[in-house]
Amino acid sequence: MRHAALLGGAIVVGCACSAMAQDNGLWGAYDDIFKGAKYVDLTHVITPEIPVWPGFGDSTFFPAEAGADLGDYAAKGDIYTYEDHGFVATSYLLKTDQLGTQLDPPAHWAAEYPTIDELPPTYTLRPLVVIPMQDKVAEDFGYALQVSDIEAFEAEHGTIPAGSVVFVRSDWSKGWPDKEFAARTPFPGVGLDALKFLHEQRHILFHGHEPLDTDATPTLEGEYWLMHNGYAQAEGVANLDQVPPTGCLVSIGYPKFKGGVGGYARYVAICPADWPHGVAISDADAPLPKSDKPLHWDAAAGMRVR
Repeated sequence: MRHAALLGGAIVVGCACSAMAQDNGLWGAYDDIFKGAKYVDLTHVITPEIPVWPGFGDSTFFPAEAGADLGDYAAKGDIYTYEDHGFVATSYLLKTDQLGTQLDPPAHWAAEYPTIDELPPTYTLRPLVVIPMQDKVAEDFGYALQVSDIEAFEAEHGTIPAGSVVFVRSDWSKGWPDKEFAARTPFPGVGLDALKFLHEQRHILFHGHEPLDTDATPTLEGEYWLMHNGYAQAEGVANLDQVPPTGCLVSIGYPKFKGGVGGYARYVAICPADWPHGVAISDADAPLPKSDKPLHWDAAAGMRVR
């Protein structure tokens, strides 16, 4: 018998073999759980002006142009337009793969560990835990998550499930994309002992934080430890105030660059149907609705806008 249960704060789907034959495997789980769930995007939009470590520099967007002579259709160097070619495309000069909301594979710091394209597809969907520390950050902007915070969280919500993704809520992302705010240091971090506890005692998949670095120590000791021990991490996560501490899943997507040591990631929390935040699947998902503001290139903004 197929069933859905709340276990350790995460939605768990169980299917007996006979039930799988009757309901086409996981399609039943989709109809029963995911179709009615609430989806919360935890990802920043990438623009040319978002905060980035100054050692990388800002990225640039360009209207894509023909890279070869295409006869009557387009000459080499022509910019593709709706009017002349029926479509548009964009060329991106991205100065780094450490941009915006990210998934750092361990090869970012340690060459002997996997790159972004070597991460297994099992990263796709995991239980999501959100540990709040925004109240402490409000009193001490440079506060770093401690083991005691995790223990207090578990005393209220139960043990963090093995294999889960743990995001640390600091509300730092509410200052995004102000570059001056993003450069403020020390910023909210995750302490090394807390990272070791999460990985070595709770055996999580990876953790994530809102700032663009793991911690504000001079050597980035937390990030160094993670990467040199084969762990990934999420950075630049947003909207954690719209997700409950337990009970949701997280969908994880990222481009598969060969040899990539950073990832432009998209994280989406999948929460129970009665959760007040997020959006549900609807008939408006396809075809998508028209906008009364056509997309156009804004030279001053350096990107397409409505």
